[in-house]
Amino acid sequence: MRVFALTQRILRQIVRDKRTMGLLIIAPILVLTMLHLVFNGGDYTPKIGFVDVPTAVVEQMNVEGADITTYSDEKSAKADLADRMIDGYLTFANNAPTVVLEGSDPSVAGATMKWLQQAMPTGQEIGHSPKLTIDYLHGSSDMGTFDYFGPVLLGFFVFFFVFLIAGVSFLRERTTGTLERLLASPLRKWEIVMGYVVGFGIFTMIQSAIIAAYAIYVLGMMMEGAFGYVLLITLLLALTALTLGILLSSFANNELQMMQFIPIIVVPQIFFSGLFNLDTISKWLSWVGPFTPLYYAADALRDIMVRGYGWGAIYMDIFALAGFSLLFIAINILALRKYRKI
Repeated sequence: MRVFALTQRILRQIVRDKRTMGLLIIAPILVLTMLHLVFNGGDYTPKIGFVDVPTAVVEQMNVEGADITTYSDEKSAKADLADRMIDGYLTFANNAPTVVLEGSDPSVAGATMKWLQQAMPTGQEIGHSPKLTIDYLHGSSDMGTFDYFGPVLLGFFVFFFVFLIAGVSFLRERTTGTLERLLASPLRKWEIVMGYVVGFGIFTMIQSAIIAAYAIYVLGMMMEGAFGYVLLITLLLALTALTLGILLSSFANNELQMMQFIPIIVVPQIFFSGLFNLDTISKWLSWVGPFTPLYYAADALRDIMVRGYGWGAIYMDIFALAGFSLLFIAINILALRKYRKI
């Protein structure tokens, strides 16, 4: 009977917590739906450029299954390749085929080469011709999967752990009465928020710097650009995670409820960060990506670490991350009003 009574109490506690009830059903459905949309979004269609390819060769090729763009000069093709408008281009010099691949994504490069192998006429198959030349704009044939996914994972783990630590820490400030005492003091709301942001921010900056340095210099993650830019992006991402964690902790009453935000707020971002090819995700869902901080951080980290780009390529991502942080800080200041007793 005592076991039965205890069981009844636990069941009543769970049923009364509507957020927990909803999470038990909604979160698994949400994650499974994301996985379904990602893995069943269709095969990737390579984007190929033809630069002065002989007409006789084009007439014999099977050009189905790819988006073909014709160029009159190689300079234009290289410009589109650098902007990722195409995945690679085919050109002929002295009747010998040359393939130039963008190369930053091994899976896309593989899909491009596979299509060319199947499309080229018999006797000139790519990969079988002894005169074939394969060049890479970024990366190389030795580039591994970890080199491509590494920047996204680096950003995700920085975001995840800072979000979790900041949220739980600020929640304890509330539950222990520290925040209530601060609100009763002459401190203004913006001063309280900035104090917490700077205080937690110092530790998150140290954490981000250590994680980034370890991934690059110890694990050997590919690094073509400047480490300073990587550090800047990880710090801005950590600041975004910090301010978001503090904000969402205002709507949680205990650590369990804070954890419930992870599958709703954090996990879905991984699907739009570039860990999976966004071109294969359903079109009606792809618009979500630009509304998530990790989308911009992953794009910037890839541009720096894999493609070797600098400020000119990442400044929009930097402004986006800074904008997210400022937005969350402003909402945090407004959210504190509900704790100040009138």
